Amino acid sequence: MTNGLAFVFPGQGSQKVGMLAEIAAAEAVVTQTFDEASEALGYNMWDLVQNGEQEALNLTENTQPVLLTASVALWRVWQGRGGVTPAYMAGHSLGEFSALVCAGSLDFADAVKLVRARGQFMQTAVPVGEGAMAAVLGLDDELIVDICKQSSAAGVVEAVNFNAPGQVVIAGHVAAVDQAIAALKEAGAKRAMPLPVSAPFHTSLMQPAAEKLSAAIDAIEWRAPAVPVVHNVHGQTESDPAAIRALLVRQLYSPVKWVDCVTAMVAQGVGTVVECGPGKVLSGLNKRIDKSLNSLNIEDPSSVDAALAAEL
Repeated sequence: MTNGLAFVFPGQGSQKVGMLAEIAAAEAVVTQTFDEASEALGYNMWDLVQNGEQEALNLTENTQPVLLTASVALWRVWQGRGGVTPAYMAGHSLGEFSALVCAGSLDFADAVKLVRARGQFMQTAVPVGEGAMAAVLGLDDELIVDICKQSSAAGVVEAVNFNAPGQVVIAGHVAAVDQAIAALKEAGAKRAMPLPVSAPFHTSLMQPAAEKLSAAIDAIEWRAPAVPVVHNVHGQTESDPAAIRALLVRQLYSPVKWVDCVTAMVAQGVGTVVECGPGKVLSGLNKRIDKSLNSLNIEDPSSVDAALAAEL
């Protein structure tokens, strides 16, 4: 284990048709991992990822198991190549489940089924067309929270992702989000733009989904993670499986405090963060949170080689 190293796992938005094709050709464990997931879910996930339509891949009940499987496959590549074990792990929203699988807190097959159910619960909690999310750039967190409160006469609207300084996502009912967008622009936001998502994730509107998720979480076996995982809800680690289960339920209707997660790891001596999954979304956020961080990612043979060659 290397004290200065953390692994982080992306959430929804990093998926794209054709991802991981290059590393799958070089590392058999990638397609083997997707075969395991396919067996658990009863459909050919690798075919969906390589040959499906982007629209199908973007359905949250498909996105969530696909991204978890991609991250676990890349973690297995890292392990198989002799990569060092990180001191900490964290994941953004869905990515927290990927982190917990890779940390040994729950079995992969259980996790794949769980996050598909999570996606289904999240999608059905608010009818399509009634919820919205928007990214806000260039305003202080506190001002965004205040403007959301002022816009709540039109419905629920809340700050839900604190992704980096000056980068926050809000979500809620469409009318309230639209009202908040107008107010945020008036307050000087560089940008306040709707996101192409189908439900208001991480808002209080997700409470019905959280109740269903709680039952699904309690139905599977959980263990203390072998690598500490920093949780979205409070930016701290937790070793008690019962507490972890409770945090994952709360996470569904609570803000993702990504800034807190990264700064907590830096405070513990982390200097290098490896993004384990397709894309570099978290790497970009992490550099905005702390410019001193050495940010790497693994998603293809060359990036794996580069990360393994780095002095971690």
